[in-house]
Amino acid sequence: MTNAFSPNQNVQKADEIAAFLANVPLFSTLPMRHLKKFALRFHEASYEPDELIVEQGKPGMGLHIIFTGSVKVMRKHEDGTEIMVDTLVPRHFFGELSLLDNEERSASVIALEKTVCLGLRKYDFLDELREEPEIAIEMLRELARRFRRLMQTL
Repeated sequence: MTNAFSPNQNVQKADEIAAFLANVPLFSTLPMRHLKKFALRFHEASYEPDELIVEQGKPGMGLHIIFTGSVKVMRKHEDGTEIMVDTLVPRHFFGELSLLDNEERSASVIALEKTVCLGLRKYDFLDELREEPEIAIEMLRELARRFRRLMQTL
């Protein structure tokens, strides 16, 4: 469920989101001017406990950042078995690959409790990159760090 804000609430909410993004690893190296521009493009969605946020195998439409609450990341194997891959809490994010490719979701994400996510659609992300290409370099560095950490756990 996406919430709508009045114009004054939009500015206040954007400032709150920009401050929050400054503490999210994917965005933390960006200057505040970039964070404020991104903040205007995020939407807020609330989920109830056990509600499916994204489903493995379905198209990815963008990035989600946990604002409040927590989620579990589940991966189903071809034989039908499921494993819990991770638990995510505020400032953790998922769906970052769908900002860059057109592949299906690689896992399902389910709310463990009442959870609010900030969402960034792929086209909004790409619009920002077209306007400010240097953003991509900083964000790709964080994605590379995240991939290297993942590979060390395997």
